[in-house]
Amino acid sequence: MAAPGTSLTIAAMNTLTSSSASTLPRVAVLATGGTIAGAAPDATNTSGYQAGVVGVGQLLAAVPSLATVANVQAEQVASVDSKDMTLALWATLARRVNDLLASDTVDGIVITHGTDTLEETAYLLHLSVKSDKPVVLTAAMRPSSALSADGPLNLLNAVTVAGNAQAKGQGVLVAFNNRIHSARDVVKTSTYAVDAFQSPEMGALGWVQDGRVEFQRRVVRPHTTATPFSIDSIGAGWPAVDIIASYAGASRIAVDALVAAGVRGLVVAGTGNGSIHASVQTALADAAAKGVAIVRSSRVGSGHVMRNGAASDDALGFVTAGALNPYKARVLLMLALAAGHTTPVALQQVFDTY
Repeated sequence: MAAPGTSLTIAAMNTLTSSSASTLPRVAVLATGGTIAGAAPDATNTSGYQAGVVGVGQLLAAVPSLATVANVQAEQVASVDSKDMTLALWATLARRVNDLLASDTVDGIVITHGTDTLEETAYLLHLSVKSDKPVVLTAAMRPSSALSADGPLNLLNAVTVAGNAQAKGQGVLVAFNNRIHSARDVVKTSTYAVDAFQSPEMGALGWVQDGRVEFQRRVVRPHTTATPFSIDSIGAGWPAVDIIASYAGASRIAVDALVAAGVRGLVVAGTGNGSIHASVQTALADAAAKGVAIVRSSRVGSGHVMRNGAASDDALGFVTAGALNPYKARVLLMLALAAGHTTPVALQQVFDTY
């Protein structure tokens, strides 16, 4: 397998005649590991596998029909199980995406990724990529060695979407199981099913099948070039933001420990409409009084968290996450704090906008 950071051109991608190849879109595939690059001891094993062990060259060689869809260049950015995604790797990936998209030789990008943190990476890029060219993430629920592995078709569809003119200006997308999702909306909803990614609140943007791409709606909220967020603004380090949960019998121990450790923000996965156990709410109010940014999200799988206004949020200095789940709310809060948005009023405006 190619080492992380290695660029290569796949020979199988060059089987077209030069005249027909010159008319195809130019798509860069960046591999980061994950189940799509996983392998197990036998073809019936879909859970006891090692993620990220198959190199990008092997992934592309398994889909020779890619040569009819795009001129593909490939790069191994990382080889990780996405449960172990790091903030440093996020920064490396985002900068590489921006560098490639700034080139006239790249029309779009596909990122192969693990499913565990795909929605977080996708939303980070949705907010920080500075190009209107398509960026499409894809993944797999079954390792490459499995019977009926879903990775090859997902990869083919992702490259098809990345090379399609309709995808331009839609921000970062996720192509999975024939559907096209916005990075802001998509979440993982199953531990095993090949249709694990859904957009519960708004639905998919469109679909891709047999080379055809169709969008049923377009992304409305600002993204990519229309945001003030930049990976370069992170500077010396990411603002420390953590997530806590509210549940029956919850205590303030976790909140107090995180505040003592110096966090700059906390996202709470509340019950229902982001409601918070009384003991935890008291601790969060104390934290807000010390300047820690507090965002109310929900542990429920869909819906949105409404502001309680003067009765609670205004008085306590809390921000509400809208339809963002706790993990995406954390991404936005980190970027907002890094960009200098620190007051509850300013942060609420950020969450209402993006």
